[in-house]
Amino acid sequence: MNDFSSDFTDVTYKVDNGLAWITINRPDRYNAFRARTVDELVKAFKHAWGSNDVGAIALTGAGNKAFCAGGDQKQRMETGDYGPSDSGLFEVEALHRVIRDVTKPVIAAVNGVAVGGGHVLHLLCDLTITTEDAIFGQNGPRVGSFDAGLGTGYLARTIGEKRAREIWFLCRRYTAQQALDWGLVNKIVPADQLTTEVRTWADEILQLSPTTLKILKQSLNADTEHFIAQGAMAISTLKIFGESDEAKEGITAFNEKRTPDFSKYRGN
Repeated sequence: MNDFSSDFTDVTYKVDNGLAWITINRPDRYNAFRARTVDELVKAFKHAWGSNDVGAIALTGAGNKAFCAGGDQKQRMETGDYGPSDSGLFEVEALHRVIRDVTKPVIAAVNGVAVGGGHVLHLLCDLTITTEDAIFGQNGPRVGSFDAGLGTGYLARTIGEKRAREIWFLCRRYTAQQALDWGLVNKIVPADQLTTEVRTWADEILQLSPTTLKILKQSLNADTEHFIAQGAMAISTLKIFGESDEAKEGITAFNEKRTPDFSKYRGN
């Protein structure tokens, strides 16, 4: 582990021949993120951004069950938030921002469950390579949460309005093949070939001009940049909504492994 990440607990960072591997290391929680996880991810991405020995970045999850299951709902139930952070803020917007802003291509190596906030993370990566048994989908409306910025607008740009609304309004689970058919991922491989395939794609990227890749990424981002501001407003709303009885019913039901009862809130 590099010196800068020696105090990391939730994330690992390593560089292999120009490719930085950033791994969410909370397999016991299906690699769900708490505030500390987000802080460490932001630091890892920024370090890769500024490193001359890095030309491409891979984001993945530890173990073989999950890429990332989104925000840690057990933590949220225990403390009412996602735990302490360096700044005192839950920096998920900064994480979304740095994945888009880092001037090096980011490959999501999806090795299992990618739902909720984890689904948004893979969406924001430039490319997604997934295992055959990966599962995709949203969970926010089940647990009293949402991502009404990049997680909605950019998703609709990627797969179309009807499919984006289906993902959010039904909270179903989708297979890797469905994700590929919808244009949500780039390639499916057997689980034992994921690392090798990411390496192959990274090696092709590393042969290209880094300045042209930087400008191309910035150009591709420009059309959806306004979703950043929309997301900032959504985060403000989410903080207020998270304190409501309706949101609390979602998170309580999730942790009690039961179906939430939102019926009393339909007239709002």
